[in-house]
Amino acid sequence: MGDVLVLNASYEPLQRVSLRHAIKMLVREVAVIEEADDDSFGPFPRPRVLRLVRYVVAKWLHRPGRLCTKSAIKARDQQRCGYCGSRAETVDHILPRSRGGALTWENAVAACLRCNHRKADRTPEEAGMVLLIVPREPLRHSNAALSSSA
Repeated sequence: MGDVLVLNASYEPLQRVSLRHAIKMLVREVAVIEEADDDSFGPFPRPRVLRLVRYVVAKWLHRPGRLCTKSAIKARDQQRCGYCGSRAETVDHILPRSRGGALTWENAVAACLRCNHRKADRTPEEAGMVLLIVPREPLRHSNAALSSSA
């Protein structure tokens, strides 16, 4: 229960911060307490939810979706091959580009060179290979952080 939820001035959730950071925001008067526990923390009640005094534009939070690039695919898969789990050097299209497959979150996985060449222009089923992961668009960091302990 150490985290404090920070709301924008328009009451949209922005992020979670530590209790120490929340107290600093109150001292600097950039936020006000919206919800607090009964415990007091110095001159302030122990905050659970803060609201910013001024509106903050958070473009990073409202993007329609993350851009799907080869480096983003490798980061999503933690630089590991989706077929064998070794270090990934490239990206493989599950439905090959030669068959109309596009670079999308659901159609690409990180792959090592060996697995990428073995699969070639076939689907994993045709090549007799099994995917270790289910490729999907990654969750936005902010949403995962907000739902972790609300």
